[in-house]
Amino acid sequence: MVFTTRAGGVSSSPYGSFNLGDHVGDDPEAVRANRRRLAEVTGVAPENFVWMEQLHTNTVTVVDGPRPEPVEATDAVVTTTPGLALCVLVADCVPVLLSDHGAGVAAAVHAGRVGARNGIVRKTVETMVEQGARPGNIQALLGPAAAGESYEVPGGMAADVEKHLPGSRTRTRAGTDGVDIRAGLVRQLMGLGVTHIDADPRDTVTDGDFFSYRRDGQTGRQAGVIWLTGVGSDGTD
Repeated sequence: MVFTTRAGGVSSSPYGSFNLGDHVGDDPEAVRANRRRLAEVTGVAPENFVWMEQLHTNTVTVVDGPRPEPVEATDAVVTTTPGLALCVLVADCVPVLLSDHGAGVAAAVHAGRVGARNGIVRKTVETMVEQGARPGNIQALLGPAAAGESYEVPGGMAADVEKHLPGSRTRTRAGTDGVDIRAGLVRQLMGLGVTHIDADPRDTVTDGDFFSYRRDGQTGRQAGVIWLTGVGSDGTD
């Protein structure tokens, strides 16, 4: 499992420097160079990276081989195929990486406010179980994302998210209504029987090491990446 930062790439401002998103207006050649660098660092062949056309859906797609183009209209990918690097792009949304390394099942999830509210993580866990995973054996890693202290939303929206994702409603540092999607997802995962959970507490809005759409508007995307190196082993080493 790997989470990138904005450091170490070739993109120019406002995408400086390790932007991995090819849909944000950056020079395509710079993005390709950054993705090649990611492949070199992880040791996974560039053609084995699986990207998504993330649209804030609750659609989960099972993949069993390389995809030359991003998987259409999906916000989670699940695989049992070793060597496929599943990627999620974010700039405030929660990147969620999941693996049952005993069963050889892995997933990458784009959990923005809308997708999380509509059950994208729950549906991903259910899909992993269909592929042979057991909730008690799933390891979950939630990456850097907008913290509740920085994620201001209207009161009605906070209440709606809380209704569908309990534990997410909070107050911002300014004392206004907010949502903490990571907190809600941790509670949801535990309710699903997933108890091996690590949540990176870093706030992309306030931490300049990360891209943040809420902070900067036009900006790049960092990635969470997970891959299976073989049956009974995940990509965490």
